[in-house]
Amino acid sequence: MNNKLGMFIHWGIYSIYGIHEQVLARYDLPKNEYEASVKEFNPTEFDAESIVLLAKNAGMKYICFTAKHHDGFCMWDTKYTDYNIMNTPYNRDILRMLADACDKHGIALSIYYSNPDWHHPSAYNHLSSHQWKSDPDTSNPAAYREFVKNQLRELCSNYGKLYTFFWDIPPRYEDRSFNELIRSLQPGILINNRGYDEGDFATPERTVPEGSRFKTLTEACQSVGSQSWGYRTNEDYYSARYLMSSIDKIMAMGGSYLLNIGPMPSGLVDSRSEGLIRRVGSWYNKVSHSLKDTEEDTFGYEIYGDDKFIAIKKGGKTYLHFYEGMKIAAISFTKWPGIPVKAVLLNSGEKLKVAYERLPELFWFRQEKSDDHVLRIRDIPVDDYPDEPIVIELTW
Repeated sequence: MNNKLGMFIHWGIYSIYGIHEQVLARYDLPKNEYEASVKEFNPTEFDAESIVLLAKNAGMKYICFTAKHHDGFCMWDTKYTDYNIMNTPYNRDILRMLADACDKHGIALSIYYSNPDWHHPSAYNHLSSHQWKSDPDTSNPAAYREFVKNQLRELCSNYGKLYTFFWDIPPRYEDRSFNELIRSLQPGILINNRGYDEGDFATPERTVPEGSRFKTLTEACQSVGSQSWGYRTNEDYYSARYLMSSIDKIMAMGGSYLLNIGPMPSGLVDSRSEGLIRRVGSWYNKVSHSLKDTEEDTFGYEIYGDDKFIAIKKGGKTYLHFYEGMKIAAISFTKWPGIPVKAVLLNSGEKLKVAYERLPELFWFRQEKSDDHVLRIRDIPVDDYPDEPIVIELTW
């Protein structure tokens, strides 16, 4: 995927509760009371342009927006259900506004669409999960499939060029006609693997897989908060260091990353979420060129100590990503391919010192002699970046 970092946005009438995007089911709210929230949803402070610029300034290249989540509420002007943004006091097509702002500022637009739908009477699917608030007695799979396809035609025809389509909650049966319809309306679009066939890319959620390279196209996703993807008033936020470390490792493995925020019911982004996006962006903008269009460096570097890193390369340069930071203010290679022409700390842009020497700690006590010389990159100012992944650029 050419766009490495994107913003995920979970937003709907559930934000009124400030608890969770699945509050209807997880707190077992009366369905009629929850759905009456459409009369209260009036995000008059929503500014699509400010959210798009928040993403753009953080180095993000695309935005994936929850057009419809599990509650079935639609954030666009759809003619196939009255349960949509046009029937709130706000009465404006939020997806349209976001699409226009993305187009104005050169940000790609992606669409999220939930397969479970707790509002539509025909939506219950006994094969799938997240069906808690759907009614099995009124299930009509054929009718619901037609409803979904009609909404796909709206989403893929009325909002400009789409970058990706993000299905959620696999239906657990195959019907290739859904993705075929999307591709017929949006040539070149990438589709995830949570829909009606295997799609184009995998979507690890809230996890950082082991390994050094993905074998398939991968887009990981994570929220700034650990408890909810939608707005939560008492959220337990992740640390900036954890988010940056996750992003760095996923991208060094060849994947892309969606970082989620949940706007408040007013339409504004809360200050903690905004601050985390800006903090991540301040680091990412310094190192992003080392994560795009790269390939795995398979040389097999070995270093003294146990700092974890992934080596990737492009254009005659190797990038060492210490995704959990560094314990030692130096890198001492015990296996390396040659003497680099230059070593640069991308976190600051400063040139680093390179030396070829012995280390007193690398001593073979049984043989009573020092090991061979090592290649050292020393005096790395790691304490200046205590919460950032450290990225070293080696020019050969």
